[in-house]
Amino acid sequence: QVQLVESGGGLVQPGGSLRLSCATSGSIFNFYQMAWYRQAPGKQRELVARISSSGWTNYADSVKGRFTISRDNTENTVALQMNGLKPEDTAVYYCHGRHISSVDYWGQGTQVTVSS
Repeated sequence: QVQLVESGGGLVQPGGSLRLSCATSGSIFNFYQMAWYRQAPGKQRELVARISSSGWTNYADSVKGRFTISRDNTENTVALQMNGLKPEDTAVYYCHGRHISSVDYWGQGTQVTVSS
């Protein structure tokens, strides 16, 4: 059973930082690509950042220069370092993995709230 488990969400003040982590069951090399998505209330789920198995990364314009996605192939984890957080970053953040079996997997989501 393939699982993605997120951790690291919470409440932070504007300008603060949070680090999200996503642990994969089994080897991370079983995924072509890992990504973080987010969904704010009343809005569609949107791509935040993605990283390929070779380390190529891509970011949404709204988070460029503030967020960094990385992967640890030894620990089988993907992280999203979020700096300079803004209230508009408030959302449920989801880890996503595109498996080599062509199946997409999602984590359960973790809440990030940016508020003073």
